[in-house]
Amino acid sequence: MQEYAKAMRPEDITRLFVERSNAGDAAGVAALYAEDAVMAYPPGRTTVGREAIRALWEKVLAHRPRFEQEAPLPTLISGDIALTSTPPKDGAGARAQVVRRQPDGSWLRVLDQPEFVRPETA
Repeated sequence: MQEYAKAMRPEDITRLFVERSNAGDAAGVAALYAEDAVMAYPPGRTTVGREAIRALWEKVLAHRPRFEQEAPLPTLISGDIALTSTPPKDGAGARAQVVRRQPDGSWLRVLDQPEFVRPETA
């Protein structure tokens, strides 16, 4: 497995995500997630585990989307857990991630909500 730069601050994950996505590197994107991570994507479903997240990103990145850096909102940290978020440029409503500090001091995503959409009203 390729060795990737680690996120040494919770906010680093978003920057690394954009860099690796724009390079078409699904394995690099997946390396930002814990082995047991849960991602709320595709909309209405969840993708569970680093390997499933890698496979999902292979499909997404095959279409060569371009991602832009989004300025992070203030990070909330409690011990080894942090909540990161960004106001999305694409109008998705919000993005939020829970990240966990690893034994080496780096951070990985454990929960990822890449877009919040309003529930349809009846």
